[in-house]
Amino acid sequence: MSVKAFELVPAVEWEQLMGEKVRIGIECIECCGQHLYVGTNDCFIHHFLLEERSTKGRLTYSSQKLLQKFLGLKKPVAELKAASALERLIILCDGTVSLLDMVTLEPVPFGGAKVKNVIAFCVNENPVTADPFCVEMAVVSARRRAVQIFTVHEDRVQMLKEVTTPEQPCALSVDGYFLCLALPTQYMILNYSSGASQDLFPYDSEERKPIVKRIGREEFLLAAPGGLGMFANAEGISQRAPVSWSESVIGAAVCFPYVVALDEGFVTVHSMLDQQLKQTLSFREGHILQNFEGKVVVSSTKAVYVLVPLPLEQQIQDLLAGHRVEEALTLAEGAQRNIPKDKFQILHKRILQQAGFIQFGQLQFSEAKEHFRKGQLDVRELISLYPLLLPASSSFTRCHPPLHEFADLYHLAQGDQEKVQRCKRFLISYLREVRSSESTNGFREDVDTALLKLYAESGHDSLLDLLASNNACLLADSAPWLEKHHRSGFTFYHDCMSKCIRTAFCVRKLQDSELLLTERATLHGKLEEHDKALNILVHQLKNCRAAEDYCTWASQDQDQAYRQRLFHQLLSVYLDPDVPGGTQTVEAVDLLNRYSDIFDSAQVLELVPEAWSLTLLRPFLCGALRASVHARRTSQVALALAQAENMQLQHDRLKYRGGPVFMSEKRGCQLCHNTFREPDFVCLPGGTPVHTHCATQRLRDSPTKRSHLDHGHTCNHT
Repeated sequence: MSVKAFELVPAVEWEQLMGEKVRIGIECIECCGQHLYVGTNDCFIHHFLLEERSTKGRLTYSSQKLLQKFLGLKKPVAELKAASALERLIILCDGTVSLLDMVTLEPVPFGGAKVKNVIAFCVNENPVTADPFCVEMAVVSARRRAVQIFTVHEDRVQMLKEVTTPEQPCALSVDGYFLCLALPTQYMILNYSSGASQDLFPYDSEERKPIVKRIGREEFLLAAPGGLGMFANAEGISQRAPVSWSESVIGAAVCFPYVVALDEGFVTVHSMLDQQLKQTLSFREGHILQNFEGKVVVSSTKAVYVLVPLPLEQQIQDLLAGHRVEEALTLAEGAQRNIPKDKFQILHKRILQQAGFIQFGQLQFSEAKEHFRKGQLDVRELISLYPLLLPASSSFTRCHPPLHEFADLYHLAQGDQEKVQRCKRFLISYLREVRSSESTNGFREDVDTALLKLYAESGHDSLLDLLASNNACLLADSAPWLEKHHRSGFTFYHDCMSKCIRTAFCVRKLQDSELLLTERATLHGKLEEHDKALNILVHQLKNCRAAEDYCTWASQDQDQAYRQRLFHQLLSVYLDPDVPGGTQTVEAVDLLNRYSDIFDSAQVLELVPEAWSLTLLRPFLCGALRASVHARRTSQVALALAQAENMQLQHDRLKYRGGPVFMSEKRGCQLCHNTFREPDFVCLPGGTPVHTHCATQRLRDSPTKRSHLDHGHTCNHT
């Protein structure tokens, strides 16, 4: 589904660049800060100054031409790269790499500042040298199957190393010691320090132009067969899903969290987070697309444009306005690394609250509750949707900008009374859950008064419990509301007040009953009848917290499998559809989220109803995945430590026995007196080597001597 992520803004128009020269075209571009360099097919370099301007919230560019330089050849300028620390411009023209002054565009007057017979070059953005006043550069040689590594200084270019390749590369990129190469028939990763290489996947460079782009530390973006944009790291592994772009893509760049691609007719924008196409921009005669330190520049052969990203918050709000909750959350969480931590926390909480209200409006109450909880919603935002529920004395005012589009509950329901009642039932359950939490500190009166009004209006059985408890209901608001909702000719208010006299006795009786049930549950637990104990706690005592505490208590001093089995039993009790009240979805989700490291995720996915959304299970799945990865890494560390300890013991054992035994083909066996043809041998006491088959025969003849032989191997075979 589409989202407006970028705007195409003109930077340099045709008239500024070419004037009246019709046949002149752009070949390459380089952008360094405000400085834009354009290489053309008539061997000119044009230097522009780009100025950003914000007009009514929109970013525009104006360009001023500072200089142009003719290089004196009849060949196009193939590539440009700025080395700002050196104030040098590295250019490739007519197979030669040379240096120009960035300001004057004059050639560097030294004979050692050129490299000839070059097909392509790239600069190492993650240099391995410590000198800040030199630039590392990888060059594809035109005369051999090799890549050459150079350092570029202010007045010279110096070759450090040459590494051979299976075929002559036609495109390359470099990060640290890792070269990502497009060969005529395949892509490969090559470590030019160690010589290690890794083939990636086949590719026919005659059919399509290869694309090799460094997009981050030890990570590259490649054009793969079938119109795919593939990611590969330095180990040759793809840790991101590919994006599906056009078969005729000629340029690509990453502007996180988006992959931007160019073909001859369009610029397409795909998300790296869900791999979906988000935006398509018409762009005829597309020629070049590059990302210059966050500034995405696209050009035809005649003009240059900048793809200006829209603010992330605007993109997210556009998605929420279209009720695309999952996409908005994915975009926000995926872009976390680009936002300061404090700002992200504020932004993320607001997005979660907005998402909760969207799902509340769609009657997706479980998902809404989860987002309200994670977003730390002020519950009065929800109460305020229900007319007259907040006390008249409440100082609450709704958030601005608003978190939702609803005036009140009746606007949301559009006259549907069933929807109104469902929303009220949800609010009752939500208020019962949050009223005792720290999130209501400072406005407990608002919460308890609203809950009392809902109880009174619906004739809820829990009204007496609320009145008998340590509540914070405001009498001025509560009494009229109780009087309003009368029954059988007597006001409900007076009915409640008279019943309150008997409340203490009822509560004591209820407590005795609860004590008996608790004792029964404990007895079942001691008899290992955990399913019966959990059913009592959940369905008779209605105490889910006690059920979870029971699982923790019963699994003390037990192994992980026992503990897991117990929590799975509790989950099954929550999900039992055949008990009064049906499945307890909210409690089941809370259980999974709180104890994600205990559950077997595969068994959980078999238990939960198919109707549950991925959003509902996301916290559990993320926690389970972290626990699984942690366990695997812990076991790997333990294995490595055990192997290291074993190796040390073997080393100490050999050292104790007198050190290594040196072998050669001239040394003879002390049993058969023949020389050694293989490196395997056995040592007699004292370190005398013999053939393994001779030792075997000797053992067979004299079993009592078995303990005097030790297996060995050559430490140095000369």
